[in-house]
Amino acid sequence: MDTWDVMRQDDIGNEFHVASHDTRIGALAQVLVLESGAPHKQTYWIDGPPGPVVRTNRDLYLHFLHIGQEARAASWSLSAFLRALWKVSGPLRDRGELDPDDVAAMFSAAATTPPAEFDAGWRAKDLSLPGDEPEGYADWERVILSQLADLEDFVAAPPGPQARFGVEAPRPPGTGRRATPALWYNFDPATYLECAVAGSLGGWDAADGARVPLPPAPGEPPSRSYVRTVTTMSWADLARIAVCGQMYE
Repeated sequence: MDTWDVMRQDDIGNEFHVASHDTRIGALAQVLVLESGAPHKQTYWIDGPPGPVVRTNRDLYLHFLHIGQEARAASWSLSAFLRALWKVSGPLRDRGELDPDDVAAMFSAAATTPPAEFDAGWRAKDLSLPGDEPEGYADWERVILSQLADLEDFVAAPPGPQARFGVEAPRPPGTGRRATPALWYNFDPATYLECAVAGSLGGWDAADGARVPLPPAPGEPPSRSYVRTVTTMSWADLARIAVCGQMYE
C-alpha cells in the first residue's frame, strides 16, 4: 500500500521523519497543521507518490461530505470550524492558485486542529471587498472573517427554529461593513460544507443521501450534477465556495 511521509528539516539542515499517512491528503493536512502552529524555523514536506488525488468536483464533494459528517459527530460549531480553517490557511496565503489536493487538505486540517480564538475586533472591522469580486487570499480572508462576525452576532440574537428557511444576520449598530450577504441558511459544519461544494462546483449524487433533487417537470429527465475535472482553484473560487456554504440550499 502507498504511504506518504511527512518530513521536517530544522534550521541547521537536519532532516527528520515526522509521521506516515496512508493518504496524500492526510499528509498534506498534517503539514498545514504543523506550519500554522507556533512560529518556527523548520521546513516541512511530504515524500510519496505525486498527486493529484482529487481530480473531479465529485472527488471534492465526497471529501467535504466526509469532513462534515466527522465534524457533526464531534459536535463542532460552525464558528469553531471556520476559525480553524482560517488558521490553517496561513501557510498557503502566498500562493495564487491551489491544487484541489491542497484545498481538500486545508479543510481536513481544519477538522483536526484547535481553532483560533475569536477576535472581537472583527465585528466592527471594515471587511468589505475592495473590488466587485474577490480576487486573492486577502479577499477570501475577508469572506471568512465576515462569516465569523455574523455567527458571533447570532450568539446574541439566535436565528431561531426557522433558520433553515433563511434568516438575516442581525449586524447591530457599530457593525463594520462585511464581504458577504446577510442572508444565512446553514449553521453547522456538515450542511455548510455540503452546500459549499454542491452550490459552487456540483458533484453530488442523490444516492449520497445528503441532497434530494427537485422532481423533474413532466417529460424532463431527473436533475443531476455532472462530474467534471477540476485542475486548479483560486482564492476567488474558495470565496465562492464559502458563500455557497452560507447561502446555498
